[in-house]
Amino acid sequence: MLLTDEETTRIREGIADAVLSGPAGLRDELEHDRDSYLRLVAASRAGAEETSRLLRESIGGARRANHSWDAIGRVLNVSRQAAQQRFGAAAGPSDAAAMLNTPDRRVLSPLTAFDEMEVLQREGRLGWHVVDFGPFFHVVERSDHPWEHRRVPFAIGARLRRLEAEGWIAVGAWFPWRYLKRPLAEPLSEGSEQLSSEPLGAEASTDA
Repeated sequence: MLLTDEETTRIREGIADAVLSGPAGLRDELEHDRDSYLRLVAASRAGAEETSRLLRESIGGARRANHSWDAIGRVLNVSRQAAQQRFGAAAGPSDAAAMLNTPDRRVLSPLTAFDEMEVLQREGRLGWHVVDFGPFFHVVERSDHPWEHRRVPFAIGARLRRLEAEGWIAVGAWFPWRYLKRPLAEPLSEGSEQLSSEPLGAEASTDA
């Protein structure tokens, strides 16, 4: 069992609380305002869209951690085929992304949740910084200075503002991670004039 009944209940209560607490004054308005129930529908729709997005991205994260579609299907209580058909469209770099390989822009693939940061740190020392990403890949561009890369558990609001105040630039988010980069005021590592080697031998099958 991946979640206990208590943990499942806590998640459901948290979602319901977020829906009721998000719109200002909604809890009180439900006692007397007919239109507040339409606000509740709108808030519930926003919550449903967000949980749907989190589900898709968490499945992408499980794939990046090398879990099979069979394992994911068991968690979703559907067949391997149904899970892959519904969520497998973004299993790897698209043909368009792969065509972006140029002397100044490259696709790093395959990467997993366990080696991507090591690869990005290595590339950053050579002047490459991430500009896009997806399941099993990161797109990097060349610059004339080194970069550091970081991922943190989904950061929004005040926490994200604190990171930005420290010079971090938000690249994007893929639940549960937000990816950031920061330029470094130091020389590039030796050998940065040449393309760095391929990613660190990550074996990430996209059809398991």
